[in-house]
Amino acid sequence: MLFIRTNKLQKNEEITDKEIRVIGADGSMLGILPTKEAQELADSKDLDLIKIVPNAVPPVCKIVDYQKDIYERAKKDKEAKKNQKVVSLKEIRLSVKIDTHDFEFKIKNANKFLKEGNKVKATIRFRGREQKSTLMGKEVLDKFAEALKEIGEVEKQAYLEGRSMTMIISPIKQI
Repeated sequence: MLFIRTNKLQKNEEITDKEIRVIGADGSMLGILPTKEAQELADSKDLDLIKIVPNAVPPVCKIVDYQKDIYERAKKDKEAKKNQKVVSLKEIRLSVKIDTHDFEFKIKNANKFLKEGNKVKATIRFRGREQKSTLMGKEVLDKFAEALKEIGEVEKQAYLEGRSMTMIISPIKQI
């Protein structure tokens, strides 16, 4: 499925400027021409005159097949979208009194997320009396970051927000 751009280009009679810089169908520069003359030139080749750079002085127009141009642009946009990398944020919840096996299991999951190219948000939720032991929570998060230092780097240091402490770890860029 191809998507057509919403920002409509001016074409043919919609172009009201006196003079325009014209680019031919083969990509050659035809120079600055009056709009009427450029339109006649495009009509003689059974093509359309499209304003591609409206902010330039004088505006730049190109002689092309309009439908083919729209198709090519949509195809190019789709290809660019396909090559984009979407980074998501995966959350891992830890606790102040986390056991060794549980901690190793969380490290294993975080490793997997970082290898996929996602960021990891490590969170500790303090409940009840645990709120007084925020230093222990900071130690757990520092230990978590230390265990992941091979594959990830701390993007945002541990910070306390209400009842939870959060740290964000992003994957190390491979060169």
